[in-house]
Amino acid sequence: METLQLTTEMSNRIVSEIMNVPDAYLVLDAVQKALDQERERRLKFYNDITEQEKIEFINGEIVVHSPVKKKHAIASGLLYRIMSIYVDREEIGFVGYDNVMIALTRNDYEPDVCFFKNPRAETLSNDHTIFPAPDLVVEILSPSTRSRDRGLKFEDYQAHGIEEYWIIDPETEILEQYHLVDKKYELILTSGTQNVRSFVIDGFQIPIRCIFDKVENLKAIQNL
Repeated sequence: METLQLTTEMSNRIVSEIMNVPDAYLVLDAVQKALDQERERRLKFYNDITEQEKIEFINGEIVVHSPVKKKHAIASGLLYRIMSIYVDREEIGFVGYDNVMIALTRNDYEPDVCFFKNPRAETLSNDHTIFPAPDLVVEILSPSTRSRDRGLKFEDYQAHGIEEYWIIDPETEILEQYHLVDKKYELILTSGTQNVRSFVIDGFQIPIRCIFDKVENLKAIQNL
């Protein structure tokens, strides 16, 4: 797994706060014990998870997701269909969908859609169950995940150098595209009607409407 890269400013602030505490060694010891306990819970999590549940391990807690609405399922399915058709045709990587679990330094997520470029994708066996950080992650918002997708996950994906992040709102039918620039996500596009062109999937450009509309999705597939 990749090492979590905190920003220099945040890292220096945390170190400074700890060093200003007289019992800094005790603080660090307590943190290490908490991390060791979290690691044990994470290993148990790996042993207990099943393919039937959409479940994540976030900051030491197991998060089980509720069933999604139909509009959420349509958006994720349509995006996966057109993206996987293009990627398979061009033989440029692997598109993960739904229960593909990616393991970052501390947390394990199951994004709605994700993409791994070659040659990293070529190292993934057919028996892979825990995946490394991908090159693109797509999260489709729901009431229970909205704050996390825009907050903790946003920061975690950014810190781990995931180059491209799409946030899709099935209620407003809007896509937000973020690109990693100087280790920070830069908002590139917010739209429900324009085309979106990926930074990491070479040549992949689609109308955003095809993520929400089946007819438009079929048209877009024909125009790939």
